Amino acid sequence: MKYCILIVDGAADWPIAERDNKTCLELARTPNMDTMATQSLIGMTKTVPDGMEASSACACMSILGYDPITYYRGRAGIEAKSMGIPLYDGEVFFRCNLVNIADGIMKSYSAGAITDNEAHAIMATLQSKLGSDEVQFYPGVSYRNIVKIKAHTETLGAICTPPHDISDQPTASYLPHNSGSQYLLDLMDKAKPILEKHPVNIERTKRGDLPATDIWLFWGSGQSPQMPPFKQQYGLNCAITSGVDLLKGLGKLSSMDILEIPGVKDDGSNDYQAQAAGGIKALDDHDMVIIHVEAPDEAGHEGDLDGKIEAIEKIDQLMVNQLLSYDKDELRVLIMPDHPTPVEIKTHRGDPVPFMIWDSGESNGANRFTEVQAQATGLMVESGYDMMSKLIAR
Repeated sequence: MKYCILIVDGAADWPIAERDNKTCLELARTPNMDTMATQSLIGMTKTVPDGMEASSACACMSILGYDPITYYRGRAGIEAKSMGIPLYDGEVFFRCNLVNIADGIMKSYSAGAITDNEAHAIMATLQSKLGSDEVQFYPGVSYRNIVKIKAHTETLGAICTPPHDISDQPTASYLPHNSGSQYLLDLMDKAKPILEKHPVNIERTKRGDLPATDIWLFWGSGQSPQMPPFKQQYGLNCAITSGVDLLKGLGKLSSMDILEIPGVKDDGSNDYQAQAAGGIKALDDHDMVIIHVEAPDEAGHEGDLDGKIEAIEKIDQLMVNQLLSYDKDELRVLIMPDHPTPVEIKTHRGDPVPFMIWDSGESNGANRFTEVQAQATGLMVESGYDMMSKLIAR
């Protein structure tokens, strides 16, 4: 038996009043997932343990079969692992978003969806002007970057808020605060004049695009998780594909093979067809492949309802159709979001999410993959990290 997990990041949502109180999964045209639903076990599960941050780090760690309460040690450390950045005693990582703040309002947590090349140029300049033995700047994917700080572990005591949690809100009360925050605030202040004069931002402004006005530091981590290899944990050889460092980092931490597939992106420009084809091809020499698609989550953070629906429809049309074409007697598929990203609030929630396990066998009554139908089956898996065992054991 071969296995595929398709993570439709952030696809779950709340009912949308102006669309007849339907969610994005209900509004999207998904004929392939509809076909699967009639041949699947469908229910709900909770991927974010109570009291933990409603982040993709916790939620996707659960989907990969690892209990976040046991293994989670901070998101920045996971992303740094993907980027190959070493961490030594006395050093800490922080996520460093490039953002746009105007008149004290968080206008864009992604600096207007800044490109990789633009972000890399800005991070190189920050490293040149502010980097030292104490501080180092590392470029990641688009707005998602990393800062490593040495000899200031007190910064881990700072209370920091992810910028996507405060879209269109005043930033003053959400700046890093509490013990250890002053060092972070000073670093953020030093970056402002550098960003203001940066050629990338000058060109973005000329084009009418939002410039990266600030860096925003959060998700501090003093260590990377120590996770047992997936093969040791579940007895399967696994590969993973994603457009973001977080999932690649989780894959590396669990000794999965990382698939580098051309065209895999972190937003709606993703080559869905190529990502699915590359993932399915990996099943030739792997027992399992995990395909993570970021686009629905990015649209949710932007409050882009139509964009989120479009991303779900493309996943169905260009990815799920390929899974349906695989030999049904040889493939078992788990499709699920990691967490909801309601377009109404533009950020994550830790609410339970729907799941669907397909192998053309048992069905429990649903005919669409939606939150409403998943809840109606009455099937609830209390801990999201149990989904892996449920998929394999079925």
